[in-house]
Amino acid sequence: MTATPPPDLSHLTDALLTAARKAGADAADAIAVDGTAISIDVRQGRLEQAERSEGLEIGLRVLIGHRQACVSASSISDRTLADMAERAVAMAREAPEDPSVGLADPAELARAWDIAALELADPAPEPDPAALERDALAAEVAALSVRGVTQVQSASASYGHRRVQLAATNGFSGGYARTSRSTSAVAISGEGLKMERDWAAESRTFQSELPGAEGIGRLAGERAVERQNPRQPRTGAFPVIFDERIAAGLIGHLLAAINGASIVRGSSWLRDAMDTQVLPKGLSIIEDPFRPRIASSRPFDAEGLPTARRAIVEDGILTGWTLDLGTARRLGLRSTGNASRGPSSPPSPSVGNIALTQGNQTRDDLIRQIGTGVLVTSMIGASINATTGDYSRGASGFWIENGEVTHPVNEFTLAGNLRDMLLRITPANDARPWLSQVVPSLLVEGLTLAGS
Repeated sequence: MTATPPPDLSHLTDALLTAARKAGADAADAIAVDGTAISIDVRQGRLEQAERSEGLEIGLRVLIGHRQACVSASSISDRTLADMAERAVAMAREAPEDPSVGLADPAELARAWDIAALELADPAPEPDPAALERDALAAEVAALSVRGVTQVQSASASYGHRRVQLAATNGFSGGYARTSRSTSAVAISGEGLKMERDWAAESRTFQSELPGAEGIGRLAGERAVERQNPRQPRTGAFPVIFDERIAAGLIGHLLAAINGASIVRGSSWLRDAMDTQVLPKGLSIIEDPFRPRIASSRPFDAEGLPTARRAIVEDGILTGWTLDLGTARRLGLRSTGNASRGPSSPPSPSVGNIALTQGNQTRDDLIRQIGTGVLVTSMIGASINATTGDYSRGASGFWIENGEVTHPVNEFTLAGNLRDMLLRITPANDARPWLSQVVPSLLVEGLTLAGS
């Protein structure tokens, strides 16, 4: 039986634009996304769930003057395309006027890019489901081999391949493909009310670079056992080390606060911080969309503008917002090439690959340095005031006494203000370079810890 060839996505987006013009749109852009995803879950040495999904989704945004509307569909028949365009034009005519709405000027568009240099798609064949199952089983066996592990909640392996095509009536047309291969395990130690859970996972663009499943499973098991017999720490003001696994979340609060949508609304705790110090001197946050084999790399944004390497924070000073065309126009600025979108929504600003300056100390060095405090390895819930930066989150991790980790702790809350917290961070040197967000463990001085 001959396999059905994949659809020509550039033909689809061109057909959507033609339909939009025929329906009366002044301008339009279109997106087509198709992909394959395979996921295998095992439990107790047996296959628990196997999923394979294949899908194609198309989206169309039409503009009538400064009014816009978006529609999407999963069918690609000529009738569907015509119906989409007619429906979108009718919706746009009823939409409120927004002076910031509009396509990019043709002179601003990305014109040339080297997609091969980014190596976003692994040329290796799609893995057989049996190979994924073997990885999941190996991860489970390795986790169970750790003394103290009583069960493995889940062990999984997955693969994904995705193609994206964008086109617009201003002349832009471009696309690329992505792949990902992942293995994960969630292990449980103890019994009954004394059960503790932890996990480990790895994902890579190229399958050949994915670490062995046994190591992933073993790490999940070791982490779960380390969390056994936790205590509630005492209340007070203590230095806190955010483990590398969760430290990117702390920097993520800063990235959310400089998103153009938040700045336009005036709802950001950094709304007046441009050109002021937001991190300690010597620390920078660099966005780089050109890192090969990294999940968030891309040659152009969702509005066809070229992406670029930029310093979001340089030597501790905030240098710019994260903008798409709409938010840039509202602020009287230029887009930073950070537009992102899906088939059913208009563009909005979103940051991609970032890296925080690493320090010259290991995490163990920071532990010895603080004497008494806490190493946080997981967060629970969140109460973040986007306008003031007030921060409160449940956490668990390990108590540090006399510069050494002494025992696990849980059921406590960390509180502070993000502006103050970020000005007092000290980075370790343990960031993983293959992640999209390269952020090491972070020491934060003087947080309020509410425990027993």
